[in-house]
Parts: sequence; structure tokens; C-alpha cells
Amino acid sequence: MSSNKKAMAAVDPIARTRDVNAMKAKTGNLYESIVVIAKRANQISVSMKEELHRKLDEFSSHTDNLEEIHENKEQIEISRIYERMANPALQATAEFMDDKIYYRKK
Repeated sequence: MSSNKKAMAAVDPIARTRDVNAMKAKTGNLYESIVVIAKRANQISVSMKEELHRKLDEFSSHTDNLEEIHENKEQIEISRIYERMANPALQATAEFMDDKIYYRKK
């Protein structure tokens, strides 16, 4: 597991209330903070989706028949790991609150 995936797995997967005043203090505007978090969440979501598909493509067979479908334990385990990860929005919020996101105004 890469260091980025370890950091994502370390995020608490349970949604918790956040102090909106602390979010507002980071950018000076609550809505701007939410936009920064949303854009980062989209980036995380896309990268997770690409990585999951890349890993699952290793197990795909090109001759799929209904009779030949079988369970692959490794494929199931990979899917479970991604299901246990925190939501991309929670990961982005944690990064934002820990000052790990670089953002700038145009």
C-alpha cells in the first residue's frame, strides 16, 4: 500500500460535525473553503476510481461466459479494502483542516 493510501486509510471513515468557524478562518469565507474541499474530494475520487479499476483489471478475463464466472478471493479483498476507506469528502476535509491542501485564488 502506498504512503498516500496509508494516509487515506488513516482518516476516520465516520462523518463527524466540523467547526464551521475554523473552516471559515482558513480562507476567510466558508463557501470558498467548501469549494476547495469539494475540488480536492473530486481529485481523490477520480484517483481512487482509476487505481481500483487498474487493480481489478488484472483479474478480468476476456472470455466471459456465464458458466465461467467464479469468485476471486484477491479481487474481493481489494474491493473490501476500498469499501473500508473513508469517503473522499471526509478525506479532503481532513486534509484541508490539517493544512495539507495547497490552494490559491486566480
